[in-house]
Amino acid sequence: QVRLVESGGGLVQPGGSLRLSCVASGSGFSIKSMGWYRQAPGKEREFVARVSGGGITGYADSVKGRFTISRDNAKSTVYLQMNSLKPEDTAVYYCNGDMNLAKVLRGDFSSWGQGTQVTVSS
Repeated sequence: QVRLVESGGGLVQPGGSLRLSCVASGSGFSIKSMGWYRQAPGKEREFVARVSGGGITGYADSVKGRFTISRDNAKSTVYLQMNSLKPEDTAVYYCNGDMNLAKVLRGDFSSWGQGTQVTVSS
């Protein structure tokens, strides 16, 4: 079973930046599409960004141009660079992945890591 450990969250002022990391255990990381997701209080978890094993990326419209997803297959790690942060970016951020891209885009997973809290506030 894959274990996911997210880190890098914190409190940041509007307009600030954070870099999140997610280390995934288990085999096959390099051939999986990996995604970042977030869940704000009182809301459902939503897709934020994804990166394929070959480095092709995709983003939710709400973060396009501000967030950048990347991966280091040698370290089994996926990153999310978040710039120009807004209060509405406040949420717990999670990562997950699968070889099925449709599953990654839907966030259709039964198991998640603990997530990392991002709070954007002045």
